[in-house]
Amino acid sequence: MFTFLLVVHAIIAALLVTVILMQKSEGGGLTTGGSPSGLMSARGAANFLTRATAVLATLFVVMSIVLAVLAATRGADTIDTSRVTQPAQTAPGPVTGGPAPATQPTAVPAAPADNGAVPLAN
Repeated sequence: MFTFLLVVHAIIAALLVTVILMQKSEGGGLTTGGSPSGLMSARGAANFLTRATAVLATLFVVMSIVLAVLAATRGADTIDTSRVTQPAQTAPGPVTGGPAPATQPTAVPAAPADNGAVPLAN
């Protein structure tokens, strides 16, 4: 259900962007300009794109709230697998019936040869 509502929400968002971009730019907006009555004028209220924008914006906000509530309550129902610890893996035991693996002695680094260099004074 959550995935379905998320897809519907994305479709509403795409439609909202499309309807907004299709509208004629009349200037003003939130700044000065445009008609003083704005959306409440007879022409503004009857405009299909204006009504579609209002409806889609309302649906977008409502869907955002619904998805937020579903996401918050959905987390309690699912199992978080990122916190599951894996059992420690043990190294395989020695193979029986064969010779034991030979161990190599640890090499000790040889002392550097004196090349006659004079150390720098600090």
